[in-house]
Amino acid sequence: MEWQANEDKERIALRLDAWTDTSMLSRLWERDPTIWFSAPRPEITDRLGWLELPERMSQEVGEWAALGEEIRQNGYEHVVLLGMGGSSLAPEVFSSVLGRVPDYPELCVLDSTHPDEIRVLEDRIRLERTLFLVSSKSGTTLETLSLFRYFWQRLLGIEGGVGAHFAAVTDPGSPLEALAQARDFRSIFLSPPDVGGRYSGLAPFGLVPAALLGLDVPTLLAQAQKAARAHAPTVTPDQAPGVVLGAILGELACDRNKLMFLASSSLTSFPAWLEQLIAESTGKDNRGILPVAAGLSSVDQAGAPDRIYVFLSLEGDDLSYLSPLAASLERAGHPVVRTHLLSRYEIAAEMYAWEVATALASSVLGVNPFDQPDVQLAKELAIRAMQGEDGEIEGEGDTIFASQAGQLERSLRELLSGVEPGGYSALQAFLPSSQETSGTLLEIQERLQTMTGLVCTLGFGPRFLHSTGQLHKGGPGGGLFLQLVDEPAQDLPVPETEYSFARMIAAQSLGDLHALRRRGRRVLRVSLGKEREKALDRVLAALGRIHSGC
Repeated sequence: MEWQANEDKERIALRLDAWTDTSMLSRLWERDPTIWFSAPRPEITDRLGWLELPERMSQEVGEWAALGEEIRQNGYEHVVLLGMGGSSLAPEVFSSVLGRVPDYPELCVLDSTHPDEIRVLEDRIRLERTLFLVSSKSGTTLETLSLFRYFWQRLLGIEGGVGAHFAAVTDPGSPLEALAQARDFRSIFLSPPDVGGRYSGLAPFGLVPAALLGLDVPTLLAQAQKAARAHAPTVTPDQAPGVVLGAILGELACDRNKLMFLASSSLTSFPAWLEQLIAESTGKDNRGILPVAAGLSSVDQAGAPDRIYVFLSLEGDDLSYLSPLAASLERAGHPVVRTHLLSRYEIAAEMYAWEVATALASSVLGVNPFDQPDVQLAKELAIRAMQGEDGEIEGEGDTIFASQAGQLERSLRELLSGVEPGGYSALQAFLPSSQETSGTLLEIQERLQTMTGLVCTLGFGPRFLHSTGQLHKGGPGGGLFLQLVDEPAQDLPVPETEYSFARMIAAQSLGDLHALRRRGRRVLRVSLGKEREKALDRVLAALGRIHSGC
């Protein structure tokens, strides 16, 4: 790792000196809660098990590999991971960065409750040749269990028994473990309970899917073990990459709380994992670091004074567009961090370093990196909306319709009138992530950035609720939120319940809307109706008229 911070170098050096004087790395490995707070708090000492995962997990690789070989020999074509947030993002990184071994199944991650997305996935696979991996730390995640019930129902009566098509990853003693036992799942994998969801990439939540793809999990763990040794108690802080990163992020957050990630082609999935780790860990108590998975077009070569720039690259990738931009930003005096991986399997070491960095940056910010209080608020409001217990929830009356051009433009103007220097905007899409929809959303994202001069994040709901959603509500103010919803082409019931997926995703969007408003955030909810693509074009056109002053 290389870094430049110009005038901020002295502050960072002083932080590293202080951490040397206070034996920070030794205290971290001793699980000393006073790193973060003087008085004990829940979810600190019992959430530091990720430090030892590289060694602990090496004893379990054989069981995972055996299942991978078994389903390969049985002709399984897909592994569909049903999970949210920490349960889904690390497997997605391993699949994207490392691929899969020939003849092993392809990994599909389903972390959406939108009926259209579920139907697209179902049309893509052959159920009789698919293993469903139900992944939830708590074993109570509403989205995950609803998706499980749907596919369980679809497989009823299949030859050989429906349970043979399901495996679970969860914590010991969770409701999901009991469910998996009762329904005779093919396999149940238990993760160490002292590892939180967003720090579980090197736990069974990340490594079991990797093994099912035939990947070399021992090599992943060997790279992570190297990283653990690089952060051992005897290492001085200025020689430990994650500690240096933590000092940079923590010290600069008061002035530069936007973290822009630019990745070479092989690593484009990694910033989404980093978004979840950093936003959900630091975004609380009105503080936090906003991570942004940035496209090249969203970064001006002159840079911006509220941002840190992180360049992630892999040996062999084309860097002709990244390197000149990094050099330009360095010449302009902006903080720039460069990380270059020599092999794809080094992604495990990079994960470990960023976990250390995030935990220690949180100590500088004075926040608990292991809880997520505002995520729970949105969940509670969503459940109330879904159950029809309106109370303080006004429901659909808060919605603007894209078909009403005049009202849409007026509402967008009002939202954008609230731009604050140093703030940000967030595009929240409770939509299926099809190629066409994603393309238009990226255009809207770029338009918002151009109009406001602020960074704009893009997240698909309900996925982002388990990552950046915490920072949206608990982090610094100054955010402008544009929430986009639609009417699914065809609803799907959730078996064994009284609700449907369309009702669920509508309630989740409403729950987040009202959670944001309770925190004093400016948010506009726009319904695209049934003609999603045409309505997105209307939103883009309205922004264009506002920008041109028409």
